[in-house]
This record gives sequence, C-alpha cells and structure tokens, in this order.
Amino acid sequence: MEVYLDYALIIISVLLITSVILQSKGAGLGGLTGADVGSVYTARRGIERTLFWVTIVLSVIFFGLVIALLIIS
Repeated sequence: MEVYLDYALIIISVLLITSVILQSKGAGLGGLTGADVGSVYTARRGIERTLFWVTIVLSVIFFGLVIALLIIS
C-alpha cells in the first residue's frame, strides 16, 4: 500500500508543479522567480479559472496523500 501512495504522490506532485508553472502565463522566466512584471489583476475566465481550480484540487489531494502516508508508515 505504501508503494502505491508513493507513486501517487510523485504523479500528483509533478502535476501540481506543472499547473503552477502554467499559471504564470506570459510572464516569462521573471514570473517564475517571483519578479514583478507590473501586471494589473484581472478576473479569471475560461481556462485560467479551470487551471486555478485544478491547482487547488491537486494541492488538497497532495496534502491528503502526505497525511495518509504518514499515518500508514
């Protein structure tokens, strides 16, 4: 059971990293490092909103998997 949780944790973490990187659209490498690009906040629409919620769901799943792995081991 522990092995399956390890594999699931690896997969979820890669997906979570990918979704966070995809959220910094158009900012270039400066956006990835946290540099201010001077953008104005706009409402999330379409794929941006979906990606935002996917990131939240993946982070909750990641947190749940870590807690489950700690309980089992």
